[in-house]
Amino acid sequence: MKKFINYSRICLILIFLLFIFYSFLGWLMEVTCKLIQYKRFINRGFLMGPICPIYGHGAIIMLILLKDFASNPFILFVMSMLVCTTLEYLTSYFMEKLFSARWWDYSNKKFNINGRVCLRNTLCFGIL
Repeated sequence: MKKFINYSRICLILIFLLFIFYSFLGWLMEVTCKLIQYKRFINRGFLMGPICPIYGHGAIIMLILLKDFASNPFILFVMSMLVCTTLEYLTSYFMEKLFSARWWDYSNKKFNINGRVCLRNTLCFGIL
Protein backbone atom coordinates (compact mmCIF):
# COMPACT_ATOMS: atom_id res chain seq x y z
CA MET A 1 0.00 0.00 0.00
CA LYS A 2 2.85 2.39 0.80
CA LYS A 3 4.30 1.98 -2.72
CA PHE A 4 0.91 2.85 -4.22
CA ILE A 5 0.70 6.03 -2.17
CA ASN A 6 4.20 7.11 -3.22
CA TYR A 7 3.43 6.34 -6.88
CA SER A 8 0.18 8.34 -6.68
CA ARG A 9 1.97 11.27 -5.08
CA ILE A 10 4.65 11.21 -7.80
CA CYS A 11 1.96 11.15 -10.51
CA LEU A 12 0.13 14.10 -8.97
CA ILE A 13 3.36 16.08 -8.67
CA LEU A 14 4.22 15.29 -12.30
CA ILE A 15 0.75 16.35 -13.47
CA PHE A 16 1.04 19.59 -11.48
CA LEU A 17 4.49 20.35 -12.92
CA LEU A 18 3.27 19.63 -16.46
CA PHE A 19 0.28 21.89 -15.83
CA ILE A 20 2.55 24.76 -14.74
CA PHE A 21 4.95 24.13 -17.65
CA TYR A 22 2.24 24.14 -20.34
CA SER A 23 0.44 27.08 -18.73
CA PHE A 24 3.69 29.05 -18.91
CA LEU A 25 4.33 27.99 -22.52
CA GLY A 26 0.79 29.07 -23.44
CA TRP A 27 1.36 32.45 -21.80
CA LEU A 28 4.68 32.81 -23.61
CA MET A 29 3.05 31.97 -26.95
CA GLU A 30 0.21 34.46 -26.36
CA VAL A 31 2.59 37.24 -25.30
CA THR A 32 4.87 36.58 -28.28
CA CYS A 33 1.96 36.69 -30.74
CA LYS A 34 0.75 40.01 -29.32
CA LEU A 35 4.30 41.38 -29.27
CA ILE A 36 4.59 40.64 -33.00
CA GLN A 37 1.10 41.98 -33.72
CA TYR A 38 1.21 45.22 -31.67
CA LYS A 39 4.99 45.74 -31.33
CA ARG A 40 4.67 46.01 -27.55
CA PHE A 41 4.34 43.73 -24.51
CA ILE A 42 0.79 42.80 -23.51
CA ASN A 43 0.35 40.45 -20.57
CA ARG A 44 -2.09 37.80 -21.73
CA GLY A 45 -2.31 35.95 -18.43
CA PHE A 46 -5.66 35.53 -16.73
CA LEU A 47 -3.97 35.34 -13.34
CA MET A 48 -1.14 37.33 -11.82
CA GLY A 49 2.12 36.13 -13.28
CA PRO A 50 3.16 34.40 -16.47
CA ILE A 51 0.51 31.72 -16.70
CA CYS A 52 -2.52 30.89 -18.88
CA PRO A 53 -4.29 27.99 -17.13
CA ILE A 54 -6.36 27.06 -20.18
CA TYR A 55 -3.19 25.78 -21.88
CA GLY A 56 -2.22 23.76 -18.83
CA HIS A 57 -5.68 22.22 -18.58
CA GLY A 58 -5.74 21.49 -22.31
CA ALA A 59 -2.35 19.77 -22.21
CA ILE A 60 -3.25 17.61 -19.19
CA ILE A 61 -6.63 16.65 -20.68
CA MET A 62 -4.96 15.71 -23.96
CA LEU A 63 -2.22 13.70 -22.23
CA ILE A 64 -4.85 11.72 -20.34
CA LEU A 65 -7.54 11.32 -23.01
CA LEU A 66 -5.49 11.01 -26.19
CA LYS A 67 -2.66 8.67 -25.21
CA ASP A 68 -4.34 5.78 -27.05
CA PHE A 69 -4.23 7.74 -30.33
CA ALA A 70 -0.47 8.44 -30.26
CA SER A 71 0.23 5.77 -32.89
CA ASN A 72 -2.03 7.43 -35.48
CA PRO A 73 -0.96 11.05 -36.19
CA PHE A 74 -4.08 11.93 -38.20
CA ILE A 75 -6.52 10.70 -35.56
CA LEU A 76 -4.41 12.40 -32.87
CA PHE A 77 -4.55 15.66 -34.85
CA VAL A 78 -8.34 15.51 -35.25
CA MET A 79 -8.94 14.51 -31.64
CA SER A 80 -6.61 17.27 -30.40
CA MET A 81 -8.59 19.82 -32.40
CA LEU A 82 -11.86 18.49 -31.01
CA VAL A 83 -10.72 18.37 -27.37
CA CYS A 84 -9.01 21.78 -27.37
CA THR A 85 -11.78 23.54 -29.26
CA THR A 86 -14.38 22.12 -26.88
CA LEU A 87 -12.29 23.27 -23.93
CA GLU A 88 -11.86 26.74 -25.41
CA TYR A 89 -15.58 27.08 -26.14
CA LEU A 90 -16.65 25.93 -22.68
CA THR A 91 -14.03 28.07 -20.97
CA SER A 92 -15.17 31.14 -22.90
CA TYR A 93 -18.80 30.43 -22.07
CA PHE A 94 -18.30 29.85 -18.35
CA MET A 95 -15.86 32.73 -17.90
CA GLU A 96 -18.37 35.04 -19.54
CA LYS A 97 -21.11 33.82 -17.21
CA LEU A 98 -18.90 34.06 -14.10
CA PHE A 99 -17.20 37.40 -14.77
CA SER A 100 -19.70 39.10 -17.11
CA ALA A 101 -16.83 39.80 -19.51
CA ARG A 102 -15.63 38.33 -22.77
CA TRP A 103 -11.96 37.34 -22.53
CA TRP A 104 -11.57 36.72 -26.25
CA ASP A 105 -13.77 37.25 -29.27
CA TYR A 106 -13.25 35.68 -32.70
CA SER A 107 -16.40 37.21 -34.23
CA ASN A 108 -14.29 38.95 -36.88
CA LYS A 109 -12.59 35.68 -37.89
CA LYS A 110 -13.95 33.41 -40.59
CA PHE A 111 -15.58 30.16 -39.54
CA ASN A 112 -16.20 31.07 -35.89
CA ILE A 113 -18.82 29.69 -33.53
CA ASN A 114 -20.44 32.46 -31.50
CA GLY A 115 -17.10 34.28 -31.47
CA ARG A 116 -15.81 31.77 -28.91
CA VAL A 117 -13.78 29.53 -31.23
CA CYS A 118 -12.56 29.80 -34.81
CA LEU A 119 -11.17 27.44 -37.42
CA ARG A 120 -7.68 29.00 -37.44
CA ASN A 121 -7.22 28.38 -33.73
CA THR A 122 -8.70 24.92 -34.01
CA LEU A 123 -6.09 24.00 -36.62
CA CYS A 124 -3.33 25.51 -34.47
CA PHE A 125 -4.48 23.44 -31.48
CA GLY A 126 -4.29 20.30 -33.59
CA ILE A 127 -0.75 21.13 -34.64
CA LEU A 128 0.36 22.00 -31.10
